[in-house]
Amino acid sequence: MKPTKPASQMTPRELAAYIDQSVLKPEFTQEDIRRYIQEGVDYGCKTVCVNPASLDIAAQLTRGTDTGICVVCDFPFGLSTTQSKVMQAESYCKRGDVDELDIVANFGWIRSGLWDKVGEDIKAVCDICHQYQVEVKVIFETDALTLAEVARATEVACEAGADFVKSSTGFYTGGEQKGATVEVVRTMIEAAKGRCKVKGSGCIRTREHFLELIDMGIDRMGIGYRSTPVVLGLDQK
Repeated sequence: MKPTKPASQMTPRELAAYIDQSVLKPEFTQEDIRRYIQEGVDYGCKTVCVNPASLDIAAQLTRGTDTGICVVCDFPFGLSTTQSKVMQAESYCKRGDVDELDIVANFGWIRSGLWDKVGEDIKAVCDICHQYQVEVKVIFETDALTLAEVARATEVACEAGADFVKSSTGFYTGGEQKGATVEVVRTMIEAAKGRCKVKGSGCIRTREHFLELIDMGIDRMGIGYRSTPVVLGLDQK
């Protein structure tokens, strides 16, 4: 979605509405999780993005605020069976305090050209989440894919009912991590054609990159807890 004014003219609060603050590192202590969720709330981020084990903490700290909860599902590899993904998704959605769910598409299937299976997998999760009015973001591990595969995967996800398509888990181990490059985000926006929203994630660490993606028309971004004050222009170091 194209913004109504240049990103450089937006206030920190307006910019924070683009951010899902990532609180996903598996080594985090309970104290770490509380700290970084609270920071996301204090910045006014759209959501805090958490692992399922952190949902109780997220619910406690976001209650009564403008910051919602985004939970990851079958993260970061997306290799569970479709039945398992659906069961996981429903168990989170039925809590009643989850706003959005980020599910990882099976990118081995994408690379294999198994487009029917990819679509069926995504649709099954979207169908169950939408029963609970929970929006679904479908993550493509874009660093493992060609731009043509990213475009086709976006098409398939839109047809399957995804609310967002998203670049990168941030946990790719098979090669160089580039994340939400301008080329990847442009490819997703052009392929989506307004049928679903686009979330950029992975390697968005500078204010310049963050503002550029907003001006391109991105809808949301996953930002690591260290980078949120940087992209908002609040770090004075």
